Amino acid sequence: MSSPLAPTNRLLSLDVLRGLTIAGMIIVNDPGDWGYVYPPLLHAPWHGITPTDLVFPFFLFIVGVSIVLAYTKRLQRGDAPSSMYGKIYKRSAIIFGLGLFLALFPQFNFGNIRIPGVLQRIALVFLACSLIFLHSDWKKQVRLAGILLIGYWVVMAFIPVPIDEVIRKALATGEVVRAHGTVAVSGLTQIGDSFIAGNFEPGTNMQAWIDRLLVPGRLYEKAWDPEGLLSTLPSIGTGLLGMIAGHVLVSGEDRTKQAFWLLLGGFLVMAAGNVWDWFFPFNKNLWSSSFVMYTAGLSSMTLGALIWMLDIKGWKSWIYVPQVFGANAITAYVIHGTIGDALWTPLGEGNPSIRGGFMDGLTAIGLDRTFVSLLWALCYTALVFLPVWWMYRKKIFVKV
Repeated sequence: MSSPLAPTNRLLSLDVLRGLTIAGMIIVNDPGDWGYVYPPLLHAPWHGITPTDLVFPFFLFIVGVSIVLAYTKRLQRGDAPSSMYGKIYKRSAIIFGLGLFLALFPQFNFGNIRIPGVLQRIALVFLACSLIFLHSDWKKQVRLAGILLIGYWVVMAFIPVPIDEVIRKALATGEVVRAHGTVAVSGLTQIGDSFIAGNFEPGTNMQAWIDRLLVPGRLYEKAWDPEGLLSTLPSIGTGLLGMIAGHVLVSGEDRTKQAFWLLLGGFLVMAAGNVWDWFFPFNKNLWSSSFVMYTAGLSSMTLGALIWMLDIKGWKSWIYVPQVFGANAITAYVIHGTIGDALWTPLGEGNPSIRGGFMDGLTAIGLDRTFVSLLWALCYTALVFLPVWWMYRKKIFVKV
């Protein structure tokens, strides 16, 4: 899994984008107090999009770009696709297993395990997109992305949803129970005794129904899971759009033209996502098709801008921290998911945790609690940075 040698021929812009994304993940996942968070650092409650909602799709887009960069050279030198299957399967299994480990850590309560998750979705997207890349060209990948996104919209909007206990209660009360309280639902149309019309409401849509029917273990939101089964299909679409950007980067064009096509293509895809939002609203929980298009377009534009800044203009004085995070991104994510429990555990009976002491202490001297909550997130991100910085200095790059 690890190598003492630095990775060679890496695209600096992509490493920096990956590092910025991982740092963003850590910051939004670890406020000092979830009751005191600036609105841009929270996910949209349902429909809509915030800066926090961009983090995960950016990472899946990067996965798609990285697949093209990693496997193009092997195909060009004559390696058979079948020779790469073992490594792809192994890497997918390791990433999925790390996700399960984080879901279990530190109690390891297997009876309450959540099977879906961030790393689990990354693993599935990597697996699907890698196999697709090895057996198709960019035109087929564009068509497949279109089929996935349009097909998902059709299923969600037009296929009737069978009525189960959750939907029956929603029809009676106008609410669905979620992880923290309830959420209102409206506009449900019952079709006979057994179905409601396709809809985009929380807990009553086709994605949520399939989660309750087929996903084992605990669902994150009780009635659905934001990394559930059906919504993994459009997330593969995010990876495929990243692969299209990857094809631009291996096209042989000079960096200026590559940056131009990433910026122009990203703008057009993002604009198409804005139009689709009128019919299938931006929604991270659903991973709606409009959300895929908008975030992939913005990812492409960001990558194009970084290529222009770093590779063309040479403005590199600011990149050290994101470059370090980007070189060991999954490692940083796993570290962030494990050390936090020690900082949140009370220091003996009647004593606050380190995080609680930090929050209460700085609030007591007059600092705004929301600002202190953000300050904790930044300090925690800096703490996670230390081990990956040491690894970077020692030229240790963990490949999973």
